[in-house]
Amino acid sequence: MSDRIPAAFIGHGNPMNTLENNRWTQSWVAFAQSFKKPKAIVAISAHWYTGLSAVTAMESPRTIHDFSGFPQALFDVDYPAKGNPLLALRIRELLSPAYCGLDTDSWGLDHGTWSVLAHMYPDADIPVVQLSIHAGEPYDYHHRLGQALNPLREEGVLVVGSGNVVHNLALADFSLPGSGTDWAKSFDLATTELMTSNPADLGKALSLPEVHLAVPTPEHFLPLAYIAGIAEASHAMPRTLVTGYDLASISMTSYVVE
Repeated sequence: MSDRIPAAFIGHGNPMNTLENNRWTQSWVAFAQSFKKPKAIVAISAHWYTGLSAVTAMESPRTIHDFSGFPQALFDVDYPAKGNPLLALRIRELLSPAYCGLDTDSWGLDHGTWSVLAHMYPDADIPVVQLSIHAGEPYDYHHRLGQALNPLREEGVLVVGSGNVVHNLALADFSLPGSGTDWAKSFDLATTELMTSNPADLGKALSLPEVHLAVPTPEHFLPLAYIAGIAEASHAMPRTLVTGYDLASISMTSYVVE
């Protein structure tokens, strides 16, 4: 096990992964077991997509069930990790001069965060803060913020981006678990080539011909920009943690920066 804490982008997919034991969730567990336990976690989730950059700064963030139409067992999930107001202040310091607000009473931990961490750290015994995704800023802004977060890895903090490289629920087919369309595969593979050869060029993925299908809205893709920024800042080449597709129009590809 290395001393530096890695960073990762996790394709979280269907919220039901929280309750399931499958090859996606098994890869998350194996990843968490491959390095020393972090002192804290910073999560950048697709599901906190709002009008500014902000970080949760409360002592006890609530578990947010930001979905509908799923079994009661999913609504019963609680992930009672503590917050870390000092880490929130450190993040605000690192991101300066970009503005980063301190959220003491609004957000919490949404399912993009806890659906993954429930497998990685089921005891919820590591403090967690969430960093929002600024909806009004372009790709380069998020990439730069990722670069700024890189020092956290030397401070014992795990940075996790949670989203999906390909995410088009309007075209999802629940009769096709574990499958992907040709356009989804094409976009995902091209993104992997960029991410694993030169993460500084990841933004070029948003000019690929399939982008209007693969990324109809940017919030699930942008968490990857933060991990690409960390990779560039640390001169490390990301590797894939797990690859594959689900429901025809979702990529479950995940990446690790060692």
